[in-house]
Amino acid sequence: MLFTWCMLGGLIFLFAPETWTSKFQFAFTRIFSWPLSVSRVVSLSARTQQQPTDVVGYSQYNQLQNHLANLTAELNQERQKVRTLSGLRDRRPALEGAGLVLADVITSSVGGLQNALIVNRGANDGLAKGQFVLADNSVIGTISTVASRTAEIKLITDPTSKIPVEIAELNVSRIMQGTGKYSARIQMLSIKHRVRVGDSVYACKKPGFLDTPLIVGKVAKCIRDDENPSVWDITVKPACDIEGLNSVAVLIMNPQK
Repeated sequence: MLFTWCMLGGLIFLFAPETWTSKFQFAFTRIFSWPLSVSRVVSLSARTQQQPTDVVGYSQYNQLQNHLANLTAELNQERQKVRTLSGLRDRRPALEGAGLVLADVITSSVGGLQNALIVNRGANDGLAKGQFVLADNSVIGTISTVASRTAEIKLITDPTSKIPVEIAELNVSRIMQGTGKYSARIQMLSIKHRVRVGDSVYACKKPGFLDTPLIVGKVAKCIRDDENPSVWDITVKPACDIEGLNSVAVLIMNPQK
């Protein structure tokens, strides 16, 4: 009986005029508007809760991208440091037992009365006065002053710099002193020793600081001394471009374990 009445009602609505059915539809909407709105809110809430928790906003996304870019640049810089230190060790097997501390140049003073570099490493990193400093596989100077986190490097071109050196294969050591003009000088070498332009100049071994000779520069000029013609007046050019240095390596012969 119920089924019959439902079928009859359906037929009535099916063949009823459109104006009547539309009024009935609007009436149904008005009557059940509150339950329908509650159902819609519940549905939207469920969809919101189902969103993945790892979705971030646009601003935070940009911050993460910038952070990733900074980490990438830092990683590349560290890789460059590793390549620099590896190159030093590969070219000089005698340095394998030594420590190499890579330092960045903070300030540079080259070509005047004082030729020095300030680097961002100090006593906290094992640096000490007198240690040799390398760049491009050559000696550029020694540590002259040390603080806890910084150090000053006296370059071989500084007028107060004096280090023992040897020229080429001559088994004679002499003192090389900076000129303050992008070069250094070697004096008091007898003219009986044959010296040619282009000969390599090496820093002599120094116990506790340098176990093997390392190049410091090349002979750029060799003439008789004006005051004493029996000896050479030798001008030495550094083996690397000291003015363009951004980083150096400090040689520590007895690193603390």
